[in-house]
Amino acid sequence: MRYCLLGRSGLRVSELCLGTMTFGTDWGWGADDDECRRIVERYAEAGGNFIDTANNYTDGSSERIVGEVTHADRDRWVLATKYTLTVDRTDPNAGGNHRKSLVRSLEQSLRRLHTDYVDLLWLHMRDATTPIEEFVRALDDQVRLGKVLYVGISDSPSWVVSRAHAIAELRGWSPFVAVQLPYSVASRDPEREVLPMAAELGLSVLAWGVLGAGVLTGRPPESLRWPQEGISERTTGVVGTLREIAEEAGCTPAQVAIAWLLGRELPELVPIVGVRSVAQLEDDLGARAHRRAVGRARCGRCAFSRLPALLPRVGRGARSHLRRHVEAAVLEPCACWPRGGCPVRRGRSSATWSSARWTSGESTSRR
Repeated sequence: MRYCLLGRSGLRVSELCLGTMTFGTDWGWGADDDECRRIVERYAEAGGNFIDTANNYTDGSSERIVGEVTHADRDRWVLATKYTLTVDRTDPNAGGNHRKSLVRSLEQSLRRLHTDYVDLLWLHMRDATTPIEEFVRALDDQVRLGKVLYVGISDSPSWVVSRAHAIAELRGWSPFVAVQLPYSVASRDPEREVLPMAAELGLSVLAWGVLGAGVLTGRPPESLRWPQEGISERTTGVVGTLREIAEEAGCTPAQVAIAWLLGRELPELVPIVGVRSVAQLEDDLGARAHRRAVGRARCGRCAFSRLPALLPRVGRGARSHLRRHVEAAVLEPCACWPRGGCPVRRGRSSATWSSARWTSGESTSRR
């Protein structure tokens, strides 16, 4: 397992984060306590140290199970949880971004996790009514109290993230170290705005939905947990390409989809893998071993260039703007060159691409 720094911090986290929305049977489709323990043990054996949960996952069972499994070796783990979504539907203040919701949710999370601090607390999503200054200061207060070490924000517009980050830096409060969002090889909208913002601010990106609720595994839609109806022609084409590359690389489509994310740069990206069995976890962990094989498959004839690119769906002005900011991530849908250069795209060498990247006006602060 490789490790990376979380945002502009010194905290080391594993390159794959274990998502735990599937921990607990309260919602009718998760893993039971024994299977969850086996999943965490196998993840630890592979070198994983980063677990993501939330106050509302399986009505609190997810946090309880994570706490029971990690309690014996708590300091080894980087535990992340979230607040915002309601924990009591009869109380109008039991959810939201405001201070009362944060304090109540965090105290309950700490009890369920059997710990006196969390390594990372996410604001789950903005509620559009709480002033940005309030939740930024409320998060900083919990850091100063020692109950939270780092803070992040999930599923929120980039303007909210950037404004909150600027307020925190201006006033000496705790800035965000990471953002969390849905991102996969078939769903690349974050490349328009959120990823460039994260790269500029030095935020790590945690991607959820990396397998598209199972669609990118190549399984028939009717066999998925939530049967998909009317899968788009674009997604169908992506799945077909994943199958082709998987066959060339000797792995599974799911491993190709995760390996594609592991090969991304600008900014640092950590895929969140959510599983219901050890077998599913083994498959996801296998993406690490096939990273180079997948890279050779896509560089050899630019297989990933056959995937639908983002740029054709945006206007000329937006295309020019994105080129100045994240030429690597957006203009090159094969995503090969940041790891050493794609030999067939426009006939440029990796050195030429590297030079073009830093002289294309990506950011005035980096020239």
